[in-house]
Amino acid sequence: MTDNDRMVAKVSRRSILKGSALSLGGLFISAWLPPMVGRSFAAATVATARLGDNAAPGFGAYVKVARDGRVTVISPKIEMGQGVQTAIGMMVAEELEVPLSQVSIEEAPPNGALYTDTLLQFQATGGSTSTRFTWEPLRRAGATARILLVQAAALRWKVAPSECRALSGQVLGPDGQHADYGDLVDAASLLPIPNDVALKPIADFKLLGTPAQRLDTPNKVNGSAQFTIDLKIPDMLIASSLTCPVYGGKLRSVKDEAARKVQGVRDVVRLDNAVAVTATNFWACQQALKALEVEWDFGAHGSVDSAQLDSALLDASSRDGVFAKQTGDITAAIKSAPNHFEAVYQQPFLSHSPLEPMSCVAHVRPDMCELWVGCQAPIFAQMGAAKISGMPMKKVVIHNQLIGGSFGRRLESDFIFQAVDIARQVSYPIKLIWSREEDMTHDKYRPHYVDRLNAALDKDLRPVGWEHRIVGASIVASYLGQLPESGVDGDAVEVAIEPVYSLESLQVRYIRQDPKAIPVSWWRGVGPLRSTFPIECFIDELARNAKADPVEYRLGLMQEQPRAQAALRKVAELANWKEALPAGHGRGVAVSAVFGSFVATVIELEMQGEKGIRIKRLTSVVDCGFVNNPTSVRSQMEGGTLFGLSAALFNEILIEKGQVVQRNFNAYRQIRMSDAPAVHVHVMPSVESPGGIGETGVVPAAAALVNALHAACGVRERRLPLSRFGYFTV
Repeated sequence: MTDNDRMVAKVSRRSILKGSALSLGGLFISAWLPPMVGRSFAAATVATARLGDNAAPGFGAYVKVARDGRVTVISPKIEMGQGVQTAIGMMVAEELEVPLSQVSIEEAPPNGALYTDTLLQFQATGGSTSTRFTWEPLRRAGATARILLVQAAALRWKVAPSECRALSGQVLGPDGQHADYGDLVDAASLLPIPNDVALKPIADFKLLGTPAQRLDTPNKVNGSAQFTIDLKIPDMLIASSLTCPVYGGKLRSVKDEAARKVQGVRDVVRLDNAVAVTATNFWACQQALKALEVEWDFGAHGSVDSAQLDSALLDASSRDGVFAKQTGDITAAIKSAPNHFEAVYQQPFLSHSPLEPMSCVAHVRPDMCELWVGCQAPIFAQMGAAKISGMPMKKVVIHNQLIGGSFGRRLESDFIFQAVDIARQVSYPIKLIWSREEDMTHDKYRPHYVDRLNAALDKDLRPVGWEHRIVGASIVASYLGQLPESGVDGDAVEVAIEPVYSLESLQVRYIRQDPKAIPVSWWRGVGPLRSTFPIECFIDELARNAKADPVEYRLGLMQEQPRAQAALRKVAELANWKEALPAGHGRGVAVSAVFGSFVATVIELEMQGEKGIRIKRLTSVVDCGFVNNPTSVRSQMEGGTLFGLSAALFNEILIEKGQVVQRNFNAYRQIRMSDAPAVHVHVMPSVESPGGIGETGVVPAAAALVNALHAACGVRERRLPLSRFGYFTV
């Protein structure tokens, strides 16, 4: 892995503004973010690897009330389809007492001192943390602004602030006085920030908790929304690249005479492991790339294939590895148990393959490196760009853009670094656009995994001992350069070491087995997704083995998880779980407790022939605490569930001669409208703090599908995707 791929750097501490009001043409409020708990292991690893001990505490976002009364929120969270910026706007609007239509959102620049997510411990969007992270601080910022505006009005009218109230962007006085926020901001900006700001009780909410149209929807519908791939800046040319098809390989030589003759082509740029073409349009770039005569040095990985990687992974599952969790006496439980049950599950490499392929606008000038790019972790992009361009970080300016899907892909900055490497060698700005083929074959893939589970069962075939061996690549080590002293990849064992079920004796081992021929990174759902699939399939097998109802069997093991139990009972009710089905039909269930939310999903399917699958009904119940915007929660659950079904049914990355086989969506199929069932989502009412939702729906989908398949036809598949075994949708 090159230095550009994994940029480990220190961020100097900056002076921290702790809540003073700034007179910048309006009232400007910072949201102070106290330390919080509950971040994922993946998030902690990224922060440790890239920021070290210098990760600064953050503010989250700023709220500005301008002289025209408009409210602007500088959001630390980028919008990539999850609706987070609407949720942020709603939080501020609720406490500030303004209509949502009066709020606009701007993306924050890279600044770890100001915009660090205290759940992630660095400035980023991911891990289903956005609402959890901003829930209190952003409301507090809105409430602070409201209090200051009310105080300014009270001083003007010479009355007590308690005699005034805020409503719809105005302050109303006791004797019929009224003043627009815009008329009060200058006076309010001179007042001291209050130390104790009371937030509204949930019972008083007017906007939060109600369905709201997303702020980004109109521009996305009318086509005016600008993603990176849409941007144009003066004198810009398009760039496209061809990177060595074998990971770790190098560019040996290239003949470019024919490529330079393609109309519109300007330059051919050689990189360490790639060659790029700049031209007036994308088509010319692609034609020129095809005309290049390239010779690659494939290096050590040119003979690797999937069969070798699979065999190495399965062989590794018989090793002892290291202990990730031990409770009770697993040896005694296994020895004394009258019954045992063992199963092995396999999950494949997965590509992110977002709708918008990797793209970045870059302009490297003698005095500045300027980037326009949709990026989940802008400060890390800034670090790497500074190193490649040879400039200090303060000379690297990033304009964060809307993201056309990511699923974790834009946590990585390899494509940004490549854009900077190209731009530093030309005299004009370039917009690097990867083709779909380049995007899919040069991803940072979700690792493949083997999970070996062994249960010691009592006379009623209920688990009294639970042994779980997890084998796979270490994403954590790819960030840190090595595993922690414990030898455990905490992301790989997440959920497995804290299952939703109460188990007397639990032993979890981790065995690291890296596929050096393919780079790995986090994929939507991260560790909780990879662990939930084998656990929920295994618990289903135990229930079937005991000839017990899978829902009741689960409930009996979830005494310490009342919210998960409630979600499971509700989904069983809504899905008519007890209702008999005709032959060839089946229902499958899965439960998850991840990202601070609790989900139970039931899939009902019908077999058509031996391998045809028709998903007839899908029901999900989610308890994600208090719901900011029910519309967004349902949308995210629907989209996440279908995303998870795509992976379970069709998605798999295979390697031949060191190269990725799947090059486009014809070979890496996604679920289609004709395949997709209606997703019925029930949101449990709750006044608990909000949980995550962006990745939550993905997590139980695969297990529920595989469990439903077994219920319908009696076949238990333990490896994904199902299409590998000839299953297809009808």
